[in-house]
Amino acid sequence: MSTQSLGEQTVDLLARLVRLGCVNDLTADSGGEERAADLLEDFFADLPVSIERITPHPGRTTLVVTVEGADPRSGGTPLTLMGHTDVVPVDEAKWTRDPFGAQIEDGVMWGRGTVDMLHLTAAMAVVTREVARRAQDGNPPARSLVFVAAADEEARGGLGVPWIGEHRPDAFPWEAALSEMGGARIVGARGGESIVIVVGEKGAAQRRLHIRGDAGHGSVPLGRTSAVERLAQVSAALSSARWPAATDEVWAGFVRAFEFDAATEESLIHGTYEGDYSEFGDLAAYAHAVSHVTVAQTVARSGGPINVMPSHATLELDIRTLPGIDDDDVDAAITAALGDLAEHVTIERLLSEPATASSIDTGLYRAIEAALSRRYPGVRVVPVLMPGGTDLRVARRRGGIGYGFGAYDSGASLGDVYAQLHAHDEHIALADVRATAEVLHNVTTTYLGA
Repeated sequence: MSTQSLGEQTVDLLARLVRLGCVNDLTADSGGEERAADLLEDFFADLPVSIERITPHPGRTTLVVTVEGADPRSGGTPLTLMGHTDVVPVDEAKWTRDPFGAQIEDGVMWGRGTVDMLHLTAAMAVVTREVARRAQDGNPPARSLVFVAAADEEARGGLGVPWIGEHRPDAFPWEAALSEMGGARIVGARGGESIVIVVGEKGAAQRRLHIRGDAGHGSVPLGRTSAVERLAQVSAALSSARWPAATDEVWAGFVRAFEFDAATEESLIHGTYEGDYSEFGDLAAYAHAVSHVTVAQTVARSGGPINVMPSHATLELDIRTLPGIDDDDVDAAITAALGDLAEHVTIERLLSEPATASSIDTGLYRAIEAALSRRYPGVRVVPVLMPGGTDLRVARRRGGIGYGFGAYDSGASLGDVYAQLHAHDEHIALADVRATAEVLHNVTTTYLGA
């Protein structure tokens, strides 16, 4: 067994995962996460763990590693550490270093996936191996620990955790899980510092609007409104609409962390704010996203021959919802935004996944809060919503709780961390890799018990 510290083991394993280059280009034959599964299975050799490989499609392997608790029948809720091993593609011409070289310079590792989320996946593996090593020495955890190295997270998990949740829900426990992307800092206007724990994430409510117009010859347009013209009217109406805003305590806590003046804080918390979110600096777009149902117009189609006024157009909307907003609410908001135009529009539902969120009144949340408070005395811990999606949504939909975890000794801000996601020259401070492993070990052993 390695005599390296948990942090150094994590740095080494992170480098090996980065070099695999399990690039997910959203096609079924990409990813090749079986290579990561092979590496991680070897990582647990000769330890008292059970291992299962789940491969819905050739090469797309999720590895499940279980350290059995001392008495699995006692009813103690197991802990699932949910990492993923795939990464998004790179534009190599825009990188200043080899994106799959795991190059280390001045205490920083460069490479695709270092932030999203291979450093945390590596830390999960290292912590799980340490728990297994202690079990081998006669000190098993009271509750079971499960490490999931998932495939296909970057493509919403059609061959990963969502697939397992639908087809193999017995593969691992869903009751309590940790995954990405917490731990970053918010520094308030008066110098107060907060660390975020992600407690939920927005849902998806993609829509295709079918817009009807008047067909006719392009040479005689009087009295007719083509679908192209009506599409433009619909687009303008959606752009100027007000969409449902958050007024819950998670949003309020996020706002308070910035220490704004009383009037700004009150308007933001109570949904009367009329500004451009510039008060949030590099988190302006993030703050807007986590406080609203957002509607992005992404695809428009209409027309054929240039001399024919089309009678049909489509406009596709990438809509992200808040907890408590369902499909009927979304359709009602679209209809209200369109006003009189609604009679010319039919709403088609595409991908729909509700937003999910977990209570902070749980033993697992308190264990994370306590570990972060010990590591960073005087820094407040704040629950936040995440604008994107992670595999934790599956655990929550199956009745479990799930939190986005992280630790940054470098003091990296929330804006700094989000700027790294899917970006050129992705990199992470080695101090943060080590911190992630050490704080995760603290959380895990506290929660699992002796």
